[in-house]
Amino acid sequence: MTRPGKKRVRAASGALGGSRHEEPGEGGADEAVAFIAEQTGALRKLAERHKLDVLHYLLGMTKLEADEHLRLRSKRKLS
Repeated sequence: MTRPGKKRVRAASGALGGSRHEEPGEGGADEAVAFIAEQTGALRKLAERHKLDVLHYLLGMTKLEADEHLRLRSKRKLS
């Protein structure tokens, strides 16, 4: 338990500067988001084909979020 007025401090991830740890051979966050967008698009079509309406909706929202993340990242890189 923590004492009142004290906040817990999270252990460092092992990388300096607060950046995320990446295993050798793995792509960065942008590559991961692009992969997620691509795969959720395919899964969304599968859900639609089998009339899985809630999954179709949720996968659509996931794809929109991934696409928006990529759009904002590329916009920041251009400026």
